[in-house]
Amino acid sequence: MGIVNIDDELHDQLRRACTVTHRSINAQANFWIKVGMLCEMHPDISFQDIVAAELKSAGVQSPLLGERHT
Repeated sequence: MGIVNIDDELHDQLRRACTVTHRSINAQANFWIKVGMLCEMHPDISFQDIVAAELKSAGVQSPLLGERHT
């Protein structure tokens, strides 16, 4: 593990984002770094498809759209 020096404005944005995503500041920064790297490495794949692939690889399962559970 290393230390990453970021500017104050980006840190403020991380702090704000983590309140919405319910991640720690470190987890939010890790997410942005990982997804940003994947977007740069795969410019032909959309952000949504990259996130969906990451969720799937983590074993997250979602019902098909339109299915409702009562």
